[in-house]
Amino acid sequence: MSGIKARWELILLPPLALTVVLLVASQFIFIKGSFHRDLGYGDLSTTYELVNYLRAFSDPYYLNVLLLSINISAAATVLTMVCATPVAYIIARMTSRWAMLFLALVVVAQFVTIAIKVLGLIVLFSPDGIVNRVFLALGLIEETFTILGTYAGVVTGLMYYSLGFAVLLIYSIVLTIPRSLEEAAQIHGAGRIDVYRRIILPLTTPGIVVCSLMVFNISIGGFASTALIGAGKIVTLPVIVQQSVIVNTNYGMGAALAVVLLGAVVLINLFSVALVKRFRRGQAITV
Repeated sequence: MSGIKARWELILLPPLALTVVLLVASQFIFIKGSFHRDLGYGDLSTTYELVNYLRAFSDPYYLNVLLLSINISAAATVLTMVCATPVAYIIARMTSRWAMLFLALVVVAQFVTIAIKVLGLIVLFSPDGIVNRVFLALGLIEETFTILGTYAGVVTGLMYYSLGFAVLLIYSIVLTIPRSLEEAAQIHGAGRIDVYRRIILPLTTPGIVVCSLMVFNISIGGFASTALIGAGKIVTLPVIVQQSVIVNTNYGMGAALAVVLLGAVVLINLFSVALVKRFRRGQAITV
């Protein structure tokens, strides 16, 4: 058996190469177009200029939209991880047949398109929806409310889109942690909270960080949730890019904003990874 070694890197090379080619090609088109001035009606100048970037970084409107996009995505990421982590842990540690049923429900929920999910949220939280009716019946609210055009509504939509993905990813991470570690800690008198805090959380931290970054990347690039639930009142950078390219046919400005969004995401990811590495290095030195 030791002589038979699968060359997994060779198997992974074709999809990796295809992904890189598609990513580089699509981004190259945006980067190239961002250096051309919009002449109107979809026409671009033939000369290379920085006018689109100067406008993007000098106009407070675009800067505020970028900050709002980062703020909403960060809030959605934190709340998603807070909800997904305990759910994934409970499912991974369940020994009954219900575990597979719950996991199957999470997988099936991920197959539902984002548009249907968002429209379902709008119906649930409509003035005549079941949420308002239940809250009114329980006396929790005095008048109906809606999530349309609200910050909380957009965050909820982004959470609803990425929650199942986060549960599946963290579930697979928890499965790699031997149960014997938790059992040994409990034998020595550790409570459930101590076991989770001192064993499960440290061992799953790298996976949680990766999952958080992926959820953040999905959220900051999300369009459907913001466009439908935001109702034109909560506008993020992907919505501005769509309006610039599709509605206003300002391809140069739309491309520049897309590059700014990509650059911001890359910088945030690199900063987060560096911060985590420094934190873990400090922990190793302390130990």
